[in-house]
Amino acid sequence: MSDLLTVALAHAARGWHVFPLRPDDNPHDPDAAKRPAFPNRCTAERCPRTDPRCRAAGRHVGWEERATTDPQRIRRAWSTRPYGIGIACGPSGLVVVDLDVPKHADDTPPPQWAEACDGLDVFGTLAARHGTPLDPFDGFGPDAPPRGGIDATYTVTTASGGSHLYYRHPAGPELRNTTGDRGGLGWKVDTRAHGGYVVAAGSTAAGYPYEVALDCDPAPLPAWVAGLLAPTPRPAHRPAPVALPPDRRGAYLAAAIRRQVAHLTTAPEGQRNHALFASAVALGQLAAGGALTDADVSAVLEPAALSLGLPAGEVARTIASGLRTGARNPRTLAGVGRAAA
Repeated sequence: MSDLLTVALAHAARGWHVFPLRPDDNPHDPDAAKRPAFPNRCTAERCPRTDPRCRAAGRHVGWEERATTDPQRIRRAWSTRPYGIGIACGPSGLVVVDLDVPKHADDTPPPQWAEACDGLDVFGTLAARHGTPLDPFDGFGPDAPPRGGIDATYTVTTASGGSHLYYRHPAGPELRNTTGDRGGLGWKVDTRAHGGYVVAAGSTAAGYPYEVALDCDPAPLPAWVAGLLAPTPRPAHRPAPVALPPDRRGAYLAAAIRRQVAHLTTAPEGQRNHALFASAVALGQLAAGGALTDADVSAVLEPAALSLGLPAGEVARTIASGLRTGARNPRTLAGVGRAAA
């Protein structure tokens, strides 16, 4: 049994859902080993269905859905190649705080973190501000005793010299990924939760290992961290008014809009972006046939998508992609008009 297979099984035994990352064998791309190993780098809106799982499901099936704790599936995967190990945080019930280090001499902190050297400094400052000081040696080495205000937790040192702190996801709303100062905790502090993954201990990137620094059960996520990461309230979904003709054509279009909005708003977590694309394609065909406008399609789908928590930029891109795809196969309502006459 290979070392990576043994480690993957050990992570799964903790209840952590694992999936293969690309083998660390590409000297020209040091970040390749951090990416999922699936053959097609496709997205929900551009899935060619050439992968057997996508073809069988009739939709894009990404790394989060493929992550597993099934020993048989894990043995099949890691017996074929020396894949790295990814842990899907959402299915595993984890929130991982990624404390990064500067990558180069010009990678300097913004003014509000001018005294910080790395993500550990920033996280320690935030912990002290919230009354739970973090000892700089607490949990960051195999011989370091637990000290400080934050409970020691499962900790991994990363290939770049940073640290991953594993915490249990709290009860309540799903936490998502954050990045540094852009909606996150601060400079060089990222988080991974639902929709995110981390490279697991036992893997390597560019030959540098991810290693367990403190092997214990993940502690509960500190309440102040959960509070800072809590999603903002989603806007209520209010369908935008669309001018429709007062005849059977208008009734047909209203029903089509209701059907596509319902398709989107009832989509399960992990499939919502794909549902948005499919609805944009369907309504985009009607727009291409002259029954609606592109603005009409955006007006009815965008608020529904935002109410589900999809990021605004992603919503706009997916709707635009669906409109382009729908325009290739226009649908007219000529038959509906004749039936109404």
